[in-house]
Formats: sequence, structure tokens, C-alpha cells
Amino acid sequence: MQLSVELSMYPFNGDYLPPIKGFIDWLNEQPGIRLQTVATCTIITGDYDRVMDVLRDGFKVSMEEHGKAVFVAKFLPGFAALPEQDA
Repeated sequence: MQLSVELSMYPFNGDYLPPIKGFIDWLNEQPGIRLQTVATCTIITGDYDRVMDVLRDGFKVSMEEHGKAVFVAKFLPGFAALPEQDA
């Protein structure tokens, strides 16, 4: 089953851009998902289990590297918000 997640990050840090950029850079390194980043959120699409694994691991990495942050997410199960990429 496909899953799409619209994710926004709000670091508990006055210098909020480096943690957000670091998290997005980390997401871009993860295989098996598709991403689109816009000014207010990042959309993640892929197989349900893979997307959930990436989110779990990403939240942990983010906290370990940048400290506390609030993540706001919208989950759309069974929907691929982003088209398949050509290989």
C-alpha cells in the first residue's frame, strides 16, 4: 500500500534553518521514497512500511543531531501524492 505524508518541522532552536535543511538532506539520501519540498512542508511518498521506517529513523536522527523539534504531519494512506520517477 502506498502512503503519502505531508511533513513540517519546527525546531526548538532560534537558528531553525540548519536543522530543517539537515533533516531534508537526510531524507533525500534515503532509498525507496519520493520527496518534494516546498516552502512550508516536505511531501514523502512510497510504500507504507518504507515511509514509516524512514520517519521513525529520521525523527531519531533529527533529535540526536539537532535536539528537540515539533513535527506536524498529515498521513494519506493508499495515495501516492507524487508520481513515479523515471529511472
